[in-house]
Amino acid sequence: MRMWPTIVAIGLAFGLPAGSVLAAEPDDDVRAIVDRELDGLVHYYEALHATPELSRMEEHTSADLARELRAAGYTVTDHVGRYALPGYQGYGVVALLRNGAGPTLLVRADMDALPVAEKTGLAYASTRRVKTPGGAELPVMHACGHDIHVTSMVGFARVMAALKSRWHGTLMLVGQPAEETIDGAEAMLRDGFYERFPKPDLALALHDSGQLPIGSVGLTPGFALATSTQMDVVVRGVGGHGSAPQDAKDPIVLAANIVMQLQTIVSREISPFDQAVVTVGTIHGGTKRNIIPDEVKLELNIRTYKDEVREHIIQAVARIVRAAALGAGMPEDRLPLVSVLEHEYAPALYNDPALAERLRPVLRRALGNDNVRDAPPIMASEDFGRFGLNRKIPVLMFWVGANSPETLAAAEKSGTPVPTPHSPLFAPVARPTLRTGIIAMSAAALEVLGP
Repeated sequence: MRMWPTIVAIGLAFGLPAGSVLAAEPDDDVRAIVDRELDGLVHYYEALHATPELSRMEEHTSADLARELRAAGYTVTDHVGRYALPGYQGYGVVALLRNGAGPTLLVRADMDALPVAEKTGLAYASTRRVKTPGGAELPVMHACGHDIHVTSMVGFARVMAALKSRWHGTLMLVGQPAEETIDGAEAMLRDGFYERFPKPDLALALHDSGQLPIGSVGLTPGFALATSTQMDVVVRGVGGHGSAPQDAKDPIVLAANIVMQLQTIVSREISPFDQAVVTVGTIHGGTKRNIIPDEVKLELNIRTYKDEVREHIIQAVARIVRAAALGAGMPEDRLPLVSVLEHEYAPALYNDPALAERLRPVLRRALGNDNVRDAPPIMASEDFGRFGLNRKIPVLMFWVGANSPETLAAAEKSGTPVPTPHSPLFAPVARPTLRTGIIAMSAAALEVLGP
């Protein structure tokens, strides 16, 4: 076990008896700081939860985070990513704490919320509705726990500033906007992120999980999250009167046929050993029940782990759409339009296996052996992996338990799934979730930046 020369001084500074300090474990000083700060952090979290902001609109969230990091002693740059993508205001925050020679560690927290109407019944539940730049009025909720992530970063920043004698190198904290639209990391990178700031030796992030009990974390070495690719298919036809379909070319019927055929890609073209999902998430078309419209728009989401599987599915979508239209007798000038939304793409998150195994005993020491669990890979997506530059920089995201054991046990007994991220009922148990996340991230950072 490592011996920490400064543990006595730190313990005395936080009012711990000298005898207990001398016998302290390496993580006791982290716990002491976290417990001292926790009341204020919970208050910060509740205020943030009540005032969520949508992707690309995180003006106040980013300003508050920048202010907290400056107060903790970090050198902060805000508005990173501004104008890097069309219509992008750039609310990225980068905070540096330099502490001599050593490795550079990037730690990321995402800041944006979702267009979800909250139904948790919490005293600090969001009741916000906002108008988007396009004029739509939407409800807003931190339904994915990004408020947990931001608050954990504030607490982590304070711990690392207080324990500078225990580590060396550069700590780079990143408040990332627009994770839910999976273009915030790309915008920051396009804004010269790794030219303006140090290129890290490794990168860490945490994410809350409603399927793990409070006090625990989950590790997934290797592939952890899938790619996410968005495609649009505009199915064109020839409009007409609903009473005379023979004089029209009905894009609604064609769209229905296409939706069904797309479901054969995964089942009949992709190996059962390769995970993949094709989802048609929206269908928009028509104005009146007795009018055959000119077009129908389909919005698709594709998820895979492997890039070659992703490319196969993209090509298969284009092939199936064209063949279905030709089979329906559509003229060449009315064939469907297929596009890939290149800016709304997230690569698969590949957790560096060596880094995961290096940190596993560290997290067990900090949280207890039974509180560090293996978590299976899932088909959800994140853009944190972009900071790894296609595996050139080792990255690791770990899960932090956010639900009570009683809630999880009751859900298992009843067979009713617990609310998960993106649900209007998702409500992390804030205090223990924050405490575990900050302790875990601090232990991991002290390991990789330690003497």
